[in-house]
Amino acid sequence: MAETFLDQLKITADSIQEASEGRLLSGAHVSVELPIAPIRYLYSGWQSWSLTAWVEMGRPLGPMRPSSLPAMQTDPAYAGETRPHGSWYGAVEMPDGQVLLLGGLGLESHVMLQGQILTGWVEAGEAEWFVGCGNEDVIFEQYAGLLKQNFGSGRAQKSLRVWCSWYSLYSGITEARLLKILGDLGDLPFDVFQVDDGWQMTIGDWEPNAKFPGGMDGMAASIKVTGRKAGLWLAPLLVVPSSGLYQEHPDWLLRDGHGRPVSAGFNWGEQLYALDTTHPGVLDWLRALMEKVRGWGYEYAKLDFLYAGALPGKRSVDMPREAAYRQGLKAIREALGEAYFLTCGAPVLPSLGLCDGLRVGPDVAGFWASHRDEDLLMNTATPGTRNAIRTTLQRLWLKPLVQTDPDVTYFRSRLNDLTAEQKQLLQDLAQIAEFKASSDVPAWLTESEQAALRLFLESNPGVLKMGRNSYELDGRGVDFGAQIDLPPLPGPFTNLMGAVLGGLANVPFLMRIFNALEKRDLGKRLAENPV
Repeated sequence: MAETFLDQLKITADSIQEASEGRLLSGAHVSVELPIAPIRYLYSGWQSWSLTAWVEMGRPLGPMRPSSLPAMQTDPAYAGETRPHGSWYGAVEMPDGQVLLLGGLGLESHVMLQGQILTGWVEAGEAEWFVGCGNEDVIFEQYAGLLKQNFGSGRAQKSLRVWCSWYSLYSGITEARLLKILGDLGDLPFDVFQVDDGWQMTIGDWEPNAKFPGGMDGMAASIKVTGRKAGLWLAPLLVVPSSGLYQEHPDWLLRDGHGRPVSAGFNWGEQLYALDTTHPGVLDWLRALMEKVRGWGYEYAKLDFLYAGALPGKRSVDMPREAAYRQGLKAIREALGEAYFLTCGAPVLPSLGLCDGLRVGPDVAGFWASHRDEDLLMNTATPGTRNAIRTTLQRLWLKPLVQTDPDVTYFRSRLNDLTAEQKQLLQDLAQIAEFKASSDVPAWLTESEQAALRLFLESNPGVLKMGRNSYELDGRGVDFGAQIDLPPLPGPFTNLMGAVLGGLANVPFLMRIFNALEKRDLGKRLAENPV
């Protein structure tokens, strides 16, 4: 059936070769003309948090709001595109259920559907492509195998069970709080205790702040005494204006054609900028930073906001942007040595072969969905459990190439608005992805919740895929399909309110006020809920 359908396709490329389950193409521009109209398109997001989902044909996906944030959430080069498109690959579902995939086998490749024609192109140079048609799982397995030949795969054989500070304490971590939690974890079978954002002086100045008087080496030593690996979060490809790095090395910044620093978004109450990973000074600095982290005693590195290294811009060495990112990642990988390397906020294909784990969805949260973000701002890349599950499910085909991180699970009811069913979906997804993490503070768990967490960490259920969004875990059916639909399109009034809100979010002064209010609220929550 698939072979017959393949023969009906009109394929345009510089060369076409037979391949298992499909065809191999070459050319800077290729196209595949379909004999009939598809019913769904698979959007493939650029980086960890970017939307990846099957969407009904005719269902528009307009530009996300606010316009100041696409650099943080999608590929800014295509942020305004409303036609079905995606990074590296695109797929369509035909009326008979067959799936046709056009996938790039190299960097800087993009796919778009125009009418009944799938078009692929690269931003620089020539390219190779795979076209396959038939069963979705079989086609993506073939695509993964070809990518493995070109990029390699992660080195880690065993998945690690991680306790991460972010989803309970956020930036409110202190040495005292973490040491208290570390002791309260007791013999809960976590392999890694990972310190997240909040320990550093500022973004770009990666030294411990006053909240960690014992230093980061002292923190690592305390973690290792418990028999766990010490983990640390950094965002090494970002820099903010308040940092010493920004002031001392302006020549290290990625710049646009007019010589202005390229925006990498807005966070921590400041404008974010990107480091140029082709600059020899930046590469040396990255190596030294990773060696310092290893010297402190950390064997698990979660590196975040890595998209900054692949943003469009003018670099000191002229090379394609994803190749430049990969060059920076290679320097990091070499300096980390045998440490486990988890990438987050990372361009997906350019990270393959250089990292052990990859976040494959947006951040989870203690709520299911945000009316502000999903309805008013039409933004599916923001933190939220539904957003995280939706995108993660469609990236599990990457498992032969890298450990797929779906983000943390929740067991606590305190400071959590998720229903029991929604928490169970997150837990089931972690079992399917084979990547288990939690941020739950022991003092916030009831006895039954702590027992459930222990059982989760110790369990290893048999997983059988039954459909695109359905599985069996030890014979128990799990269906995510009804839970991950895209939110309905906003009506005129909602759209107007979203446009106003999106405009306000583009004002740095207002964003700084919002950041300050979030910090105040976090401090209040932690004071009312001690660890």
